[in-house]
Amino acid sequence: MRVRRFAALIVAAAVVLGLYAAYDPIAIASLWPAAGPLAMRAHALLRVGARSPAAPGDAPIIVRPALPPVAVVLDRAARKNLPWNLDEIGTAQAIATVALRPHFDATVEKVLVADGAEVKAGDTLIELDGRQARAQLDGARAQLARDQAALEQAQRDVTRYTDLVPRGATPQLNLDNANTAEASAKAAILADQAAIENLEVQLGWYTVTAPISGRVGVVAIKEGNIAKASDNSANGVFATINQISPIYVAFSVQQSLLPALREAMDASAPVEAVPQGSTRRIPGRLALIDNSVDPNTGTILAHAIFANPDEILWPGQLCDLTVTLRTEPNTIVVPREAVLTGQNGNYVFTVVDGVAHVQPVEVTRTQEGETVVAKGLSGDETVVVDGALLLTEGARVAARKPAGGAS
Repeated sequence: MRVRRFAALIVAAAVVLGLYAAYDPIAIASLWPAAGPLAMRAHALLRVGARSPAAPGDAPIIVRPALPPVAVVLDRAARKNLPWNLDEIGTAQAIATVALRPHFDATVEKVLVADGAEVKAGDTLIELDGRQARAQLDGARAQLARDQAALEQAQRDVTRYTDLVPRGATPQLNLDNANTAEASAKAAILADQAAIENLEVQLGWYTVTAPISGRVGVVAIKEGNIAKASDNSANGVFATINQISPIYVAFSVQQSLLPALREAMDASAPVEAVPQGSTRRIPGRLALIDNSVDPNTGTILAHAIFANPDEILWPGQLCDLTVTLRTEPNTIVVPREAVLTGQNGNYVFTVVDGVAHVQPVEVTRTQEGETVVAKGLSGDETVVVDGALLLTEGARVAARKPAGGAS
């Protein structure tokens, strides 16, 4: 019996709550927002009948009470020239990176660069002990001098035998041997010159210079150490130079944006980068698009380039990027909160003479708190941005201020 009485009390309470919701849906919505739409529908179905004095046989007159207006926040649709911006996360990358390694095993004589220093292309960074290479070069030059002297002797013999052979003063064999000696001397000189050039190149490798301008990391080798050319590990690197000014910032976009991205690159679209942890906006431009789409992610890699004279961007740093693909003229926009999604797609509530109307719309994108409307609005409508969940077609509305108190 107690269970039945308790169940009856629950049913009675539910009936009373439902009748109250149908009578005052606004109060129910304020206490329980999820039940607001159901309360509004129940209120719309509620009929209060009253028979007015009439002649016998007249039909009863049904009087429907006016529903209270729904308090909503309103705003306006607008037309404007709207930049099409992409907001992406990018990673700063050095345009060029060079790891300096020795070509030969040699002792380090001088380290002329400090850790983290900025260097210019051609600056001398490290000098190795090149005495052995210089001695080999001196020997090659001495050999060239000997071969040049032998050539001169062979050329004199050719001249002398050329004069004596016609007169029968010497056999033809001597002239032939002199010609052979001359040719051999010329070949030896060519070999000597090649050897000297090779040794000069090798001697230049004992002076390590910066091949690019940039910033050096930690110099891993110090004076007195022995540089080993056979060490292919990271320990065999003297130092690494990163070109920081200018610098790339790489980011990925969906492949559906590739046509717009290519048009933007042809127009050198502007890009702004904000390093994470900073508020400074750094201007740049779209520089290049990768030559293939990643089939695993459906994205394509692009690079923006920045002059970066103050070295605000650093290799490996994460950045917030804003890429302006183009500016679209006369674009219709509404506040982002005005667009709702239903079974038939996107829609907004427009307000005309204090009455709300459902208006289907087609949207393209949302950026900076605004949604671009491609179809459905003309750009001068009043739309509901807050309170739309309590509305139905034809509902009366009353404008109210936003929750923050701004007008």
